[in-house]
Amino acid sequence: MADDKTKRDFRERDRASADEDYEVRYFAKQHRITPEQVLELITEHGNDRKMLEREARKLHG
Repeated sequence: MADDKTKRDFRERDRASADEDYEVRYFAKQHRITPEQVLELITEHGNDRKMLEREARKLHG
């Protein structure tokens, strides 16, 4: 059966949400930093995922 094109997913995959605990934990695990560091990055640099990934690499070294 074909996908139903009328059902759309409106999540913003290019943004990281500080409100979603699972998303913060996943991002922290993915970049080997603490969840607290992820929240600090989001506070400091916003929630653009590419920017956060770049800054997380700087933290991890």
